[in-house]
Amino acid sequence: MDMNQAKEWLDKATGEAQEVIANPSQVDQILIQLEDKLKEVPAIGDTLSGLPTMIAMVKAWVTKEYTEVSPKVIACLVGSIIYLLKKNDLISDRIPIIGIADDLAVVGLALKLSEQELEAFRNWRANH
Repeated sequence: MDMNQAKEWLDKATGEAQEVIANPSQVDQILIQLEDKLKEVPAIGDTLSGLPTMIAMVKAWVTKEYTEVSPKVIACLVGSIIYLLKKNDLISDRIPIIGIADDLAVVGLALKLSEQELEAFRNWRANH
């Protein structure tokens, strides 16, 4: 792919994104599709497949659209996202492979500890 092709693709994707952003239910659909896609990623797919649901649940809780989850669970999930985004954590992200491993472990643990709440949110989202 050359730069012109990449620019054409990006322009098209940007137009599609603007349409999606204008419709909150389409944003949720994108997150659901991302969750399905992440499940296909070798090795880390199972660990990260719940990440889009986690993001959607935190957003729904913050906007008070979905409040059937403990603030403690929300804090755990947001904390794991913050850890993922931090540049200075236990193992520097500059170290190939190992540097991201601790980030994935923290997010994976938060997802594991919140499985029931995430599943309840998935069910709620499917019915609304």
